[in-house]
Amino acid sequence: LVVGPCCWALLLGLVVGSCCWALLLGLVAECAFVLLLMAVYWLTEVMPLSMTAMLPAVLFPLFGIMKSSEVASMYFKDFHFLLVGVICVASAVERWGLHRRVALRLVMLVGVDPAWLMLGFMSGCAFLSMWVHNTSAVTMVMPIVEAMIQQVLKAEGEPAAGEDNAGLQLDGSRDTSHLTPSTSCPHLSKQSLGGGAYPAQGGTCRTRRDQLMCKALSISIAYSSNIGGIATLPGTSPNLIFSEYINQIYPECNCINFGNWLLLCLPVSVLMLLLSWIWLHWLFIGSDFSFLWRCGRERSERAKAASRVIEEEYRALGPMSPQEVLTQSVFLLMVLLWLSRDPGFLPGWASLFSSCTTDATVALLLGLLLFIIPAHGPNNKFEAMIRWTDFQASMPWEVALLVGGGFALAEGTKVSGLSSWVAELLTPLGDLPVLATVAVACVIVTTVTEVASNAATITVFLPVLGPLAEAIHVNPLYILIPTTLCTSFSFLLPVSNPPNAVVFAYGHLSTVDMVKAGLGVNLIGVLAVLLAVTTWGVPLFSLDSYPDWAPVLPGFNSTAP
Repeated sequence: LVVGPCCWALLLGLVVGSCCWALLLGLVAECAFVLLLMAVYWLTEVMPLSMTAMLPAVLFPLFGIMKSSEVASMYFKDFHFLLVGVICVASAVERWGLHRRVALRLVMLVGVDPAWLMLGFMSGCAFLSMWVHNTSAVTMVMPIVEAMIQQVLKAEGEPAAGEDNAGLQLDGSRDTSHLTPSTSCPHLSKQSLGGGAYPAQGGTCRTRRDQLMCKALSISIAYSSNIGGIATLPGTSPNLIFSEYINQIYPECNCINFGNWLLLCLPVSVLMLLLSWIWLHWLFIGSDFSFLWRCGRERSERAKAASRVIEEEYRALGPMSPQEVLTQSVFLLMVLLWLSRDPGFLPGWASLFSSCTTDATVALLLGLLLFIIPAHGPNNKFEAMIRWTDFQASMPWEVALLVGGGFALAEGTKVSGLSSWVAELLTPLGDLPVLATVAVACVIVTTVTEVASNAATITVFLPVLGPLAEAIHVNPLYILIPTTLCTSFSFLLPVSNPPNAVVFAYGHLSTVDMVKAGLGVNLIGVLAVLLAVTTWGVPLFSLDSYPDWAPVLPGFNSTAP
């Protein structure tokens, strides 16, 4: 009763004070006021994120920064067509169960030893999140993991293969396996977590080793969805927001495409996945890694039980249906067309169409075809591969509005002169080593994204970091790419992102578990990103030179990476 009114009073004071400042200093201050107001609202969530994103449509015309029609045009861009097309394909994958077949097959390939089982589930979830929304990937994989856990806990266990890390294994005395989503995470609803894929009650963690295995498998799913999502442009919202920001602010920059992004970020994703797997194994399962070279050992009852679950789940799917084959073909065709559209080292098929096509053209074309192609033979009643209800259930309309607000905000900073003012203000930073500047930016973004939406975080920071790069005369991609990737590193808290919340709701984890495990994964992620942009990313995007497509500011401090 007290905290709520105090927060509103503080926000009201901020609004009134900023308005007075804005009236005194003109368009630059007025746009800065809108930027700060949206940042505060996004961080505190006093309004729904998507509604906060609508503030530029109201405030920019009132302040005389942009016309209402100009602001409205920012809310639907090429990004939205790409999002619609990708969601159409993802809806087909989910409707016909192709995701389960892929995930189970990957797990069967690596084996059912707890360590290899964790790597298998991490690989499957990361691969899925490269193409579908991270939350969807978690809700696809986690029910399989939970069924396997409950089956394994019924089997006879064996002594632990390695030593426990007593100083790091967390909360061992607390048995949380009995918790339901409502008790373990009361502020989350089934609807918000994606449709009610929740743990089957009945399994009990009898020993500390059981608890730690449940924790390791659960937390690995949440982390791998974020790690896999960074590997492709459509894999996560920050990547798409960054891509559209580059197209909008630097229209002559044509190096951000699906192929180049995959070449840069897939190795980062694989490196993060492997190092995170090792870190989580050491933290929860044990410090004995002799299983990496030990083979031919007789399997325990625990391993046999896990193997039975996986094999039964896979057999229950039966042979691939014609719908699965068609969905798989459309998916592979989409990836092939993305990779060959403009590969860079030779002319792509886009050159046949005056290079007017984008990745969104491919995704939208194949997405529309899924509404036309019949799911069954000609002798049956017509039913398309996907229905509007399937698409509507998967389409993140909130993200679409949020991203539109970010584009409007970025355009406002450019029109009002705020971006140039920030660039001049940050010019003294040119005296610092560029790598230090990038590292500080990555740490700040990684910290903020733990308490704010990933999409909101990157939307706020892009209009600030772009002018910073111009001010110190560094390729903007050298700063924007690593900070965009670090926006997805929200591993510390259950509320940091929806995948964390979904996994936390199963009741195997505590907040302390996520914080201690997340600190290590955050460090791994930041170091892997910095390694990428200072090695193979340099020739890929010419990061060691200032590009022709970026503006040159007078009186800059030249600095080379």
